[in-house]
Amino acid sequence: MSSVRNIPSIDQQLAKDQRKDSVTMSSRSEANAKDATQSFSKDKLAPLASHTNPESKTGVTFAAQDKLPKLPIPDLDTTCKKYIAALDPLQTAREHADTEQAVHDFMRSEGPELQEKLKRYATGQSSYIEQFWYDSYLNFDNPVVLNLNPFFLLEDDPTPARNNQVTRAASLVVSALSFVRAVRKEELPPDTVRGQPLDMYQYSRMFGTARIPTDNGCHIGQDSNAKHIVVLCRGQFYWFDVMDDNHDLVMTEKDVTLNLQVVVDDAMQTPVHEAAKGALGVLSTENRKIWSGLRELMSKDEGSNNSDCLNIVDTALFIVCLDWSEPLNSADLCTNMLCGTSEIERGVQIGTCTNRWYDKLQIIVCKNGSAGINFEHTGVDGHTVLRFASDVYTDTILRFARSINGQAPSLWASTSPDPSKRDPESFGDVSTTPHKLEWDMVPELSTALRFAETRLADLIQQNEFQTLEFMQYGKNFITSMGFSPDAFVQMAFQAAYYGMYGRLESCYEPAMTKAYFHGRTEAIRPVTPESVEFVRTFWAENPPARKIETLRKACERHTAITRDCAKAQGVDRHLYALMCLWQRQVDSEDSDTTSRNGGASTNGYSSPVSDRDPTNPNASPKRNSMLSETGGSEEEDPSSPASRSPPRPSSSHHPAQPLPAIFADPGWDKLNNTILSTSNCGNPSLRQFGFGPTSAEGFGIGYIIKDGSVSICASSKHRQTRRFVDAIEGYFLEMRRLLRAARKSGGQEDKGASRAREAEEKRGVERRGRAIAGGGEGLVGGGEKKEDGAGAEESDDDMGGYGFFDAGMLLQAIRASEEGAPSEKVVRRREVGKKLRLMEY
Repeated sequence: MSSVRNIPSIDQQLAKDQRKDSVTMSSRSEANAKDATQSFSKDKLAPLASHTNPESKTGVTFAAQDKLPKLPIPDLDTTCKKYIAALDPLQTAREHADTEQAVHDFMRSEGPELQEKLKRYATGQSSYIEQFWYDSYLNFDNPVVLNLNPFFLLEDDPTPARNNQVTRAASLVVSALSFVRAVRKEELPPDTVRGQPLDMYQYSRMFGTARIPTDNGCHIGQDSNAKHIVVLCRGQFYWFDVMDDNHDLVMTEKDVTLNLQVVVDDAMQTPVHEAAKGALGVLSTENRKIWSGLRELMSKDEGSNNSDCLNIVDTALFIVCLDWSEPLNSADLCTNMLCGTSEIERGVQIGTCTNRWYDKLQIIVCKNGSAGINFEHTGVDGHTVLRFASDVYTDTILRFARSINGQAPSLWASTSPDPSKRDPESFGDVSTTPHKLEWDMVPELSTALRFAETRLADLIQQNEFQTLEFMQYGKNFITSMGFSPDAFVQMAFQAAYYGMYGRLESCYEPAMTKAYFHGRTEAIRPVTPESVEFVRTFWAENPPARKIETLRKACERHTAITRDCAKAQGVDRHLYALMCLWQRQVDSEDSDTTSRNGGASTNGYSSPVSDRDPTNPNASPKRNSMLSETGGSEEEDPSSPASRSPPRPSSSHHPAQPLPAIFADPGWDKLNNTILSTSNCGNPSLRQFGFGPTSAEGFGIGYIIKDGSVSICASSKHRQTRRFVDAIEGYFLEMRRLLRAARKSGGQEDKGASRAREAEEKRGVERRGRAIAGGGEGLVGGGEKKEDGAGAEESDDDMGGYGFFDAGMLLQAIRASEEGAPSEKVVRRREVGKKLRLMEY
């Protein structure tokens, strides 16, 4: 088989007839989706299975796909009311009155008509928002690094001997390939929430895909039969096959280890300064139109092998980046996983930023074995990649256990043969020996690479990252106090920001909507009147009970909004779809080429209606064709263009059609200029998760809430990020002090206390020796024991970044400022200060 597998062209994709949803519509419901999944036995749905299961049956992964309900279009009047409510705490009274008038005008004019057009448009689509989502992503012209791609930082391998680069990388690669096999053979148990199956479409678009730039936006190319990986080391490219045509593994972990060691040894032969001159991965960080032109330049000469090299990279299952750095702390690790390091030596870039290819899924492994994932975000959300990351991490542990005990379980049931026991003749046409890609470096390409690298170095220097690994408490403590962990942490962000700046700004958090067919995310707007009341109460001189009461109301409100958004009853996606539909309507009046029902996207691409052939609902999803979608979401997502200001439709050429009042009103821009872009995504397999800031004035905040800790990675364009993170930590400590004080004064029991301790208290057991505070309560600063037997209560008195001013004075000054009055009474100057005696000459 040829080492280069061609991706079908865009024209081939566009030539496909758009399928209608009439065949499957009647069977779409939550109940039918649940029944379809539960038709499989518990053995096939269980997360742990025997690694050799003769009863394994394919089809479980996508069993419920065509039973899932379609994403509902919210009621327009309800959306507008929620929109007004979301803006209320962010506006002055005059601004809010203007917004209310704009919404009223919209409801009396274009609104109802656009709503009906959206309903008609949605009947022929998988989802009413999907194509607009892709359009907004793939029409994004700025570099994807630091703007779109998020990262995950994995926990270290629990086996210390495996925490070196080649061993860790080989382990992760084999586990990742097992995941690929499970998806392709449809043996991957579906995601569920309380027994309800979720959409699994994104998993079919994770591997063998690439974001490919063109002059008219990007498209996503996919080779569904890809069977090789690409390895980047010191900016040099290598590839080898890892699967056969049946999607079975052809290499053991030992084989992959040997290949990776050969790659590292070969890459080391080229001095780092020389390797930097040919590190073409830097070009994937360029402006998308520039990158498109460079791709054409690379492959225009006849006889050049650049085109074949590009094809090898584009069609790889994923990229493995073997870095030569060893970041020393959490913040540096996060920087390395998100954008690489920038290090100039004798005028040459030798940082890891040259060892990336941002148009694809990347597994990054440092020299010391620290590992992470950076992913292209258009087709997959954080929840999907989180499942991949956690399953891969878990499988590495289970596979090590099987090396000790062959009866240990694996993560997925499979009948695939063990590659170590296969006859090499059964592999078919594969090439498992590493090959180095040799690019033709024409002069124009060398110049472009240098300029791309300097621009990337600028971009890296313009951003900073800080982390908080708060070990004092986590989910268990928060829930024991009766709070939603996510809502509790969201209030921490608002309180910390308010304490620094005396105001609240637009905040964004994504909610997953994968309970619906091709569902992605909806935007939660955490700033509410209740959260404003809480932060003002928190910073005033109020009793603990009052502060906790307002916190509870704010958290309850946040939880209610989150539930609405998870049911696709939010504000942002609905209004954004209406705005895009209006723009399409305006454009069609000029060109008259767009279908009257809006069946084509702004770039002429259409989203699939179903994953399956409507004439055969039981058939597997058609994943063998090229996916080509335009224009779209960080995390999911946080790094989604939807969490930034959406593009304002242009009406300059259509004076007869002014922009609808709701979108022309400044409130629309205020809501979408996200200052605090946040996302909760993680589990115990991750150490950190994060992304770049979505605005120059804002912070990007990825956080993970574990049972006994909270991990936060904050980014900004040098906006006192360390101080902000310290403020969050100070809030966490202060809130624990308040909760304890309120609990003691109210005589409440600790819901988190053990039964044994409860019994001990009731019996009045005689204690011998000094009692030791549990749960880290007797520790200060994450593990430093207090001297002289000082109690844990005192450890929370230090407010960290807040201790230098009085909170009550802050609130008084803020209120005075809001009322337009000076914060202090003006005193006559002639009586101020000590009167000096004049010397007589």
